[in-house]
Amino acid sequence: MAIVLYPGSFDPLHLGHIDVIEQSVALFGKVVVGVMHNPGKSTGMFDLEERNEMIRASISYLPSVKVQAFEGLAVDAVKQIKAAFIVKGLRTGGDFEVEQQMAHTNHAVSGVRTVYLPCKPALVSISSRFIREIAQYGGDVTSLVPAPVAAQLAKLFPPKGNA
Repeated sequence: MAIVLYPGSFDPLHLGHIDVIEQSVALFGKVVVGVMHNPGKSTGMFDLEERNEMIRASISYLPSVKVQAFEGLAVDAVKQIKAAFIVKGLRTGGDFEVEQQMAHTNHAVSGVRTVYLPCKPALVSISSRFIREIAQYGGDVTSLVPAPVAAQLAKLFPPKGNA
């Protein structure tokens, strides 16, 4: 079994992320979901510990998946956990362009390879940014996120009509 790193901000985790995690487990066995923290950026909707807790609760049925926070570069996290690859999910051609540039750079500076996993067609329109926006306006995101994430979002932004 290989260990792979699936890095991201996961703010918040959504069903597209879950799909990539499940595919990674099927292909590689051991997955570390690397919740990346850039101290130069704002903290986001959820702090690092909240994101870690929501991810752990959402993937508890996958015993070979570990959730760990990292600061800095994904290639440094790869070295720290001795991962064989970085895994990235792709939704659209735009994702491919961005991820390909990052993959080439990561390989050039560290030798680590990136594996792309396309998400299920039904999940290509889901993004954390859209989920945050919908939730902030009291919209229903329960079909886009795992139950633990939906519960946290509902605490922050009660659905319309329930306030």
